Amino acid sequence: MHLAYPAVLSALLFCTGLYGVLARRNAILVLMSVELMLNAVNLNLVAFDVWLSRAAEETLHSGQALTLFTIAIAAAEIGIGLAIVLAVYRNRGTSDIDKLRDTAEGPETEGPDTSAAEKAEATA
Repeated sequence: MHLAYPAVLSALLFCTGLYGVLARRNAILVLMSVELMLNAVNLNLVAFDVWLSRAAEETLHSGQALTLFTIAIAAAEIGIGLAIVLAVYRNRGTSDIDKLRDTAEGPETEGPDTSAAEKAEATA
């Protein structure tokens, strides 16, 4: 099998994941898109490891070892990411990324048309 087939598939998976990260507004879908991107990288690592092992007599299988580390890191990332998303959903009632703000901010927003008296009232 040629190296081009898994490389093209990996590029398509990575582009799909990148589109999901940039276009989606739901935090869980963004995490799933990041996982898709990491799986594309894993596919590339294994494909290049197999391709390079045919040329070299001594194979270390470093691509497969890096893939195992990437899978472990991805599992930890998903565990922590889902815990954060669930905590934010319980506190805010939404997992929409556009509606989430810094946790230090209050529910009121300050715009350019807010007067100084209203700002002083809000801080008091």
